[in-house]
Amino acid sequence: MNLIIYSRRRGDARQIGLLRPGPVAAFVTGLSLIFSAGYLVGQSGEGPEGSGMVDDLRAQLEAHREQVVSTERQAQQDVDALTARVGQLNAHVLRLDALGRRLVTMAGLDDGEFNFDEPPARGGPDSEDTVLTPETVEVGDMLDDLALQVEDRSDQLAVLERLLTSRRVSEEQRPQGRPISSGWLSSYFGKRTDPFTGKQSFHGGIDFAGNEGSEVLAVASGVVTWSGKRHSYGTMVEISHGSGLVTRYAHNKANLVEVGETVKKGQVIARMGRSGRATGPHVHFEVLKDDRKVNPLKYVQR
Repeated sequence: MNLIIYSRRRGDARQIGLLRPGPVAAFVTGLSLIFSAGYLVGQSGEGPEGSGMVDDLRAQLEAHREQVVSTERQAQQDVDALTARVGQLNAHVLRLDALGRRLVTMAGLDDGEFNFDEPPARGGPDSEDTVLTPETVEVGDMLDDLALQVEDRSDQLAVLERLLTSRRVSEEQRPQGRPISSGWLSSYFGKRTDPFTGKQSFHGGIDFAGNEGSEVLAVASGVVTWSGKRHSYGTMVEISHGSGLVTRYAHNKANLVEVGETVKKGQVIARMGRSGRATGPHVHFEVLKDDRKVNPLKYVQR
């Protein structure tokens, strides 16, 4: 069997022998594929249903693409926000460390008692229930470490604050300084010549002379346990400072505090006068330790 093919461009004809079944089958199969492909393309591109399917696919692809872009943008924003938060936590830890070191220096504590230069010493057995995914290891460890640092610094600062507060309260309650804003020391503690009798007598405090009406100051914080007249003391204020310490301010012109009132160190509690057994305006200042009169001069000289 022969097949004649005429070429219009070349103007001649060719003859192909189709006696063997192999070339014939290949030729027929090729033509079938060509016509089938053309038919399918025509059906999908030219018909209204085919055109709609293509448009739907294109719309879906575009929607997916926009979703991917949006997801990537949101993920980047989350990463940026997380990075900024980690930076803020780091800065916060650095500020806490600086504050802690300064407070330790101010408090005069021993080196190493509150160490803000090294990570806290921690430990414990491994937790068998802890499972970390590759995505959470780096960020999770970073945040956990920062959280531990903040917790440790906060604990140390809390303890340091209580220590400093206790020390400050103790300092405030310890008598020190002069009980007057202006004046001079006119009589010492111990044996002296009595100004009224001229005989030797024991003086249980020290005297500060000054102008009548000038300020009388509390030398420490405490609670007023007496405010009024008391025998030869005249008008007197007595303050309890705890730990068995009591101070007295006698011969006042007027008291400015009442019994039960809490006073602060340096507060004006009276006006200088000459009430009671006194030769002139002054403050008779006494310090008692466990109900025993002690020399107030060592407290004044602090």
